[in-house]
Amino acid sequence: HTEKKLFVCFNSYTEKTMSAFSVVINTGGAFGPFCDHRTLIYNKVLTNIGNAYDPATGIFTAATPGLYYFTYLYHAGGEHRSELLLYKNNEIVARASDHSSKCGDTADNGGNAVVLQLIAGDKVYVRMSANTHIWAANDTTTFSGFLIKMC
Repeated sequence: HTEKKLFVCFNSYTEKTMSAFSVVINTGGAFGPFCDHRTLIYNKVLTNIGNAYDPATGIFTAATPGLYYFTYLYHAGGEHRSELLLYKNNEIVARASDHSSKCGDTADNGGNAVVLQLIAGDKVYVRMSANTHIWAANDTTTFSGFLIKMC
């Protein structure tokens, strides 16, 4: 009986503090270039445990202080420059980029990953640099994150 109480207590504790999301941008093909930096709004939500990812803004907001893992991946045509930046609040914490190629390079994939210490209210998001592009179809451009450990 004590085991069951402990299990129920543990489950309600983890459900309230769990945070994990995985999203995809699927807008139908080539995305960009734009004249300014753009926060990517990933419109296909695969997982959003804790609802910390806002599909209207593309921004993850930490509800629980702790250690988090984030990764983002993209697909792009090789003939254009691509660059995605991962931000914590207003600071760039990771970059993934590829220069254009005129040598028959038809496609590129890139990405990056980080572990970040966040406090409640910190925001993490991906921005596409001005005058770059990505491919936004076929589930090839993703953004994911999860809470590793509460602190």
